[in-house]
Amino acid sequence: MLGVIADDFTGASDIASFLVENGLSCVQMNGVPKAPLADKVDAVVISLKSRSNPVNEAIEQSLNAFNWLKANGCSQYYFKYCSTFDSTEKGNIGPVTDALLDALNDDFTVITPALPVNGRTIFNGYLFVGDTLLSESGMRNHPITPMKDANLMRLMDAQSKGKTGLVAYSDVIQGAARVKERFAELKAQGYRYAVVDAVDNAQLAVLAEAVADLKLVTGGSGLGAYMAARLSGGQKGANAFVPAKGKTVVLSGSCSVMTNKQVNAYKAKAASIYLDVESALTNANYADELYREVVKHLDEPLAPMVYATVPPEQLHEIQAKFGGDKASHAIENTFAKLAQRLKNEAGVVNFITAGGETSSIVVQQLGFTGFHIGKQIAPGVPWLKALDENISLALKSGNFGKEDFFEYAQGMLL
Repeated sequence: MLGVIADDFTGASDIASFLVENGLSCVQMNGVPKAPLADKVDAVVISLKSRSNPVNEAIEQSLNAFNWLKANGCSQYYFKYCSTFDSTEKGNIGPVTDALLDALNDDFTVITPALPVNGRTIFNGYLFVGDTLLSESGMRNHPITPMKDANLMRLMDAQSKGKTGLVAYSDVIQGAARVKERFAELKAQGYRYAVVDAVDNAQLAVLAEAVADLKLVTGGSGLGAYMAARLSGGQKGANAFVPAKGKTVVLSGSCSVMTNKQVNAYKAKAASIYLDVESALTNANYADELYREVVKHLDEPLAPMVYATVPPEQLHEIQAKFGGDKASHAIENTFAKLAQRLKNEAGVVNFITAGGETSSIVVQQLGFTGFHIGKQIAPGVPWLKALDENISLALKSGNFGKEDFFEYAQGMLL
């Protein structure tokens, strides 16, 4: 029924977990599959690595995913991006949304990154992180997509080819019929997109009903959860799996505020190895050196952690010295090489990663085609199990989870 195109891997597992929790059978595919889907499921989530790519690459990837989903019988499509609307003035959220609307021969959709359970809410079209405007949160210092404006209408207008209107809180609380009326009014006024206020889950439940007939929906995972509940008739899914105990490693590349707290909390309890950017750039054997250090600690009660996570001031120094893109690529490639050796030679079966870019590159390097969706560790962060191998992963977006996330995830293992 539902085909989801997600702009990064952790975002894909985020929405997939909410779909499963709310009664839909679902698989998550790593990139666009080369063959038709073998299993009959209610929803397919395709994870891309398109969030910070050049616009033309993001559009091409997204349209390839759309065409595959269409060929496999999807009747409604969901473009999933981060609940903090990670993008720049050039895209990629606006251009990809436009390309998908054009492919569907349609001219209207919604913009709803709200995820109240994780503190992302929208009021008067402004996006909040907790009780702070997006532009005043830690996202203002994001190394790739710094968010300097909290007004979703302005953000969307700057990167898209249409106009963005607002369905305000006062309309949403009147119910789905009123929201549909606002959609019609906005379309008649020439608007192509509608930002919809949502300060708690009640508004997302209303919106899920209101968008039932839209060909394309865009947003964070919050709305997806209520669309799933509506499609499943409110029935919860079967108990999701939990991975078995085994050799485990934590890989943290995110420099978000919460990941910094999580890394600091975990460093006090477990073996922790810092991934040095300069070494990653200049030492061709650096991943091998990290590997030898990690395997010394694989049999300890808590998994060893390799982290490139640093506070904002140190991140700025690294970017100034080495260049943001150059440093990021070096870190990602080192994590990828390290993960491959840990899987193939050290027998690691459980990977816990922090950061969308880190998670994406690790999954690509390990060569997984898709995943079954398991039990949630935190809202939007499930355990995943590879379709064809006995490997499990927990892939966390930067700001998700509580401070004890890394330890808590391991405590769930059976």
